[in-house]
Amino acid sequence: MSKITGDAFNVNLLKRIFQYVKPYRGIFIWSVILTILLAIVAPVRPFLIKYTLDNYILKGQYHGLLVMTIVMLVLLVLQSAIQYSHTLLTNTLGQSAIRDLRINVFNHITTLRLKYFDKTPIGQLITRTVSDLETISDIFSEGLIVIIGDILQVIAIIGVMFYADWALTLMVLLPMPLLIIATSIFQRSIKAVFQEVRTEVSNLNTYLQEHITGISIIQYFAREEQEYLKFKKINKRYRDANIRSNWYYSIFFPVVEVISAMCLGLLVWYGAKSILAKPLGVTPGTIAEFILYISMLFKPIRELADKFNTLQMGMVGAERVFRVLDTDERTINKGTYVPEKMEGNISFHKVWFAYNDENYVLKDLSFNVKAGQTVAMVGATGAGKSSTINILNRFYEIQKGEIKIDGVNIQEYELSYLRTSIATVLQDVFLFSDTIFNNITLNNPQITMDEVVDAAVKVGAHDFIERLPGGYQYNVMERGATLSAGQAQLISFIRALVYNPSILVLDEATSSVDTETEILIQTAIDKLMKGRTSIVIAHRLSTIQKADQIIVLDKGEIMETGNHQELLKLDGYYKRLYDLQFHSEGIAK
Repeated sequence: MSKITGDAFNVNLLKRIFQYVKPYRGIFIWSVILTILLAIVAPVRPFLIKYTLDNYILKGQYHGLLVMTIVMLVLLVLQSAIQYSHTLLTNTLGQSAIRDLRINVFNHITTLRLKYFDKTPIGQLITRTVSDLETISDIFSEGLIVIIGDILQVIAIIGVMFYADWALTLMVLLPMPLLIIATSIFQRSIKAVFQEVRTEVSNLNTYLQEHITGISIIQYFAREEQEYLKFKKINKRYRDANIRSNWYYSIFFPVVEVISAMCLGLLVWYGAKSILAKPLGVTPGTIAEFILYISMLFKPIRELADKFNTLQMGMVGAERVFRVLDTDERTINKGTYVPEKMEGNISFHKVWFAYNDENYVLKDLSFNVKAGQTVAMVGATGAGKSSTINILNRFYEIQKGEIKIDGVNIQEYELSYLRTSIATVLQDVFLFSDTIFNNITLNNPQITMDEVVDAAVKVGAHDFIERLPGGYQYNVMERGATLSAGQAQLISFIRALVYNPSILVLDEATSSVDTETEILIQTAIDKLMKGRTSIVIAHRLSTIQKADQIIVLDKGEIMETGNHQELLKLDGYYKRLYDLQFHSEGIAK
């Protein structure tokens, strides 16, 4: 991975960027050809004006003037057509390459382990995928190709100027070292500011994403004023960074104009002196030609610093984006085992697991679940129940031990097969801003409407869905905001069922619904668990009394195992949990 330096011509980084240009090689080649043509055509018009002035206007030859006027109009149209094509192609090239890169970045992000998202703000990833990628597209539309074109144009103009009058050219270029010094100072100064701007954009996006997502918490605790003040500080830093960048521009551009005026003054002084001293030397046409050349010369030079910094911002954006792409925190999918059907025998053997590789949340965990059985996991918050489910799905990798399904290590299964064979219903239901049907199928074309309706009927959700405007085509809005918690939970349960899993996982699946909805779900659960291996995690012990096996966890260790009656007879940890819960419920009643 490239170290972030902000160097505008980091060759290795440019090579990586141009890997995405390869599919559009034809567009790139034509962009380069048009860039060269623009550099060649640019000096021609001033030369024609000089020739027309000296040979036709001053001599009163109106026919020749008419011919040259037509020639210059044709040239202008040709130059405009080339410029139009050049702008269109460079922008098409940039947007096409960025489209492919953005798809690549999104695809890579979706394969990263949950551990990566535990420590990376979502707003930062949004910045990488959106605004940082846009700065890379500027490398093509406003950066590298355009810079090369401007440099070629400057070289061509200076070459023609020397050909026209080398002494006059030297006089005109006397202030150029001042421009080079000013450009160098400007480029170094603006570089640090641009990096600061990109950092503040990332901070702004992160803050907005987190606080808009958590707006209900802010309002519940009346924190609007405090969060408003905090946002003002972040926004002020972003504004100040932009003002500093504008400040450098406000100094640089007037300096360029002053130097340009100096060149023009030297041209007029030296040219007039030469005409008066030697009328046949420098002609009025030459003076007019050089005035146009000075304008054409300083325009790309003035813009060169700006475009150079556009290129630099693109490189900074590219380094940030490739840092994400170079992240190796992905679940390694080397497994190839895809049986015709997974039976659902689960075996944990001496499993140790830690989120940070140091503090183990699961310690020497060993248990077996036979196909078709229902096993329940109980314990206090932080006991390791959800962690057990996370490692079964390979969302996190274990440090020691072995997990097998049907006698095969889970790492030997093809990853997508493993995860689609284990359907999970979580306590915190997430619904996308989409239709109910698409939220259930997750846009899987192999799942039909009949299958969705059948699963909804089994769960008992069909009637309420049909009452919604549009039925299964009803848009639930972001995070299911237009549905109750119970309705959202029912939809997530249908989502799990339509994939016809071999293993069903219910992680606190009924804890956020009302009693009536819980009874509805529990009835469906009893039917659907039959013949399917099921793992149930629940705080309410009343929901797991029919389980074939109950595993009692505490601080990542198995304290007791057995069915409900066996554990009550032990008069141990489970019995204390049971008595405490039902005593509390009795008080509540």
